[in-house]
Amino acid sequence: MHTEPHQPLTPATRYGDPIHRPRPIQPHTVLLPTNVPPGVDWVTLPNGVRTLAYTHPHPAPATETEPVRESIPRWAKTTALLAPTLGGGIAAAGFGISYAAPGVLAMAEALWATVALIAAGALAALLLHATRRTGGRGAGPVQHITQNITATGVFGRATGTLNNR
Repeated sequence: MHTEPHQPLTPATRYGDPIHRPRPIQPHTVLLPTNVPPGVDWVTLPNGVRTLAYTHPHPAPATETEPVRESIPRWAKTTALLAPTLGGGIAAAGFGISYAAPGVLAMAEALWATVALIAAGALAALLLHATRRTGGRGAGPVQHITQNITATGVFGRATGTLNNR
């Protein structure tokens, strides 16, 4: 098995290692309030330090504007106009029926009287027909009358005979 030689780990010195070497101190630039770019503002951090930071733009104060009026749909206008008309029609119909009720009742009574009259007439005809056949005085023989008519031509004279049997 192949092993590579290893070097013992030695603790690096704090400043001797190039990776952990401190940065050189650079002078701070001072920004005047006129040089601060838009979107950057002074903020106070929770630990009390004031620093520059990017901030969200503050929304413009809302001014009271008149609400936009939406147009009313045509179906809503039609329904609004039909509702009182339909209700008025139903009310008028109820009012008329209440006034017509006595007349309707009288007409119903007259209709029942008419039905009774028709039924009585039909029953009377049946009774008369039944009593005529089986009448006590006896019914006469049934007579048959036949007629024969003959004519010749369009304008010919017609002749005929009657047979009474």
